[in-house]
Amino acid sequence: MENKIPNQEDRIRCRWCNTTNPLYVDYHDHEWGIPVHEDGKLFEMLLLETFQAGLSWECVLNKREAFRRAFDGFDATKVAAYDEEKRLTLQQDKGIIRNRLKIQAAVTNARIFNDICQEYGSFDRYIWHFTDYRTLYETDRTTSPLSDTISKDLYRRGMKFVGSTIIYSYLQAIGIINSHEEGCWLARKNAQAL
Repeated sequence: MENKIPNQEDRIRCRWCNTTNPLYVDYHDHEWGIPVHEDGKLFEMLLLETFQAGLSWECVLNKREAFRRAFDGFDATKVAAYDEEKRLTLQQDKGIIRNRLKIQAAVTNARIFNDICQEYGSFDRYIWHFTDYRTLYETDRTTSPLSDTISKDLYRRGMKFVGSTIIYSYLQAIGIINSHEEGCWLARKNAQAL
């Protein structure tokens, strides 16, 4: 018997996915939990997770294109070079989350992201070495020993807004941790059957 991918409207998704928001559904179905190895995308998700602190992911996701425009296509080299004038301009941009501390953190984190790329050859090598390039499968968590370890290392390097909960969410976003819930069409056992 041939396995078929369920129709878009027939798919059962994780409980957190607001199925009335097409952006959220697309993110759930085509990004969340899928391994990312491209440094530009790894930086994009790190920057967005920084702004998500204290807010819902859906709020940030709805503003993603405005963030892309405001932050030069998530180019870490350009963001690292932002001066005070650029940071003040970002604080006036109604399309993004205009938190001064998060904007400053984005600039600081971009510099450290670039330093890590220099040290490891890529951010991909850095972030994936913590699991020996394997995806972990776990659900119903918001932190773990892995997110604790990475959070501490990033703080040690000087990054901001990288607590264990934010890093856990980041690891889910970039596919180091796959947390699709049981019953979701992308849960480990269901995804392997496709």
